[in-house]
Amino acid sequence: MQYSNFVRTFNAHSGAKELMEDMVCNPPGIDTVYRLGGGNPAIIPEVAELFRAELAKIAADSKRFDQMASIYSEPLGDHHFREALADLLREEYGWPLTAANVALTPGSQLGFYFLFQLFGGVGPGGKRRRIIIPLCPEYIGYKGLLADKSDVASRRSVIHKLPDRLFKYGLRMDGLEDIEDMGAIVVSRPTNPTGNVIRESELARLDEVAKARNVPLIVDNAYGLPFPGMIYVNASPQWNENTILTMSLSKIGLPALRTGIVVANEEVTEILGRVNALTQLAVGAAGAALVAPLLENRELLRIAREMIRPFYQRKVTEAVGFCHETLTACDYHIHKPEGSMFLWLWFPGLNDNRVLYRRLKARGVMILSGSEFFPGLRKAWAHSRECIRINVCGNADMVFEGLRIIGEEASRLQAKAA
Repeated sequence: MQYSNFVRTFNAHSGAKELMEDMVCNPPGIDTVYRLGGGNPAIIPEVAELFRAELAKIAADSKRFDQMASIYSEPLGDHHFREALADLLREEYGWPLTAANVALTPGSQLGFYFLFQLFGGVGPGGKRRRIIIPLCPEYIGYKGLLADKSDVASRRSVIHKLPDRLFKYGLRMDGLEDIEDMGAIVVSRPTNPTGNVIRESELARLDEVAKARNVPLIVDNAYGLPFPGMIYVNASPQWNENTILTMSLSKIGLPALRTGIVVANEEVTEILGRVNALTQLAVGAAGAALVAPLLENRELLRIAREMIRPFYQRKVTEAVGFCHETLTACDYHIHKPEGSMFLWLWFPGLNDNRVLYRRLKARGVMILSGSEFFPGLRKAWAHSRECIRINVCGNADMVFEGLRIIGEEASRLQAKAA
């Protein structure tokens, strides 16, 4: 068949597709698979039980069930949910929001596809505009969202080494304000894959540059506050009329319900509503119907603070200890885990993390090669070939054994490279 140029983006290698396949892949001849690669959140029993109880209430109430399953929602998504979320954010943070400032999308990934199309690529008069990622490594899902890969541009981070084999990425501001073809600035906070939480002073500087260039600052808040609340340092979310804050129900434990959230000025949300209507008529309402009551009574805040955050913080702390036990034969560093459910491991001199990925997969250990997390980086950076991401929210014994195997393979590759 003859396809349009639209297909080119989707036929290219995709780290996002690879990670989703690896979540269910069973390598031949492998009895035990250590799934440290994907982004699926843990099933926390007490949280899952609360969702099941809420679902039972919906099933027993014909009006609520019909609203969830039998009636199209409006283009911006379920009004009840959007109103409840706007009320919560206004009460918690003082942001002047109404339901009109909230748009739902079928998952955050598609929401970012829409946003990249809105602000990147060819603009008025044929002028190209780039999505600027000021701090990389960054989220794997930003790669390939625009047909022309040159329309996404990343900048190297500054590496600050810390005691106890930790390090932290910092923002490089030099030259950022001079980028004339900027269409938007995008950061995740906490950062997927590293767990980095950009300081509020850094976020304020990005906001200044965005306003000066009359472009939005898009903050990916999938792991942030107020839910799921996977932040382990003092931090608070930021929003103003020039900020586009994205959120999700995935990391509270509902990834299969594909509910993305965009909090923005009404001009942006109105456009997203039009995009929703044109591409899918209406956004699925299951996630919104399930969670809206938990927003209204603020129960979701309690769940995030008392159940979700402690669970993942314990897992991350535990995994850092495992690293110090299992990686002793390697030269390794761990990004300071300030948020999310991942550890970002740096093996100086590794030379090729894709080789490490393949060798680990052959032994049943699923990880993500760090090279996938540098979308739009123009100049080669050896560091991008020396890192991997692991998901630490699984069974402790499986995480420990997986790390032990990682240590074996990484030390061999480091020795070979040396």
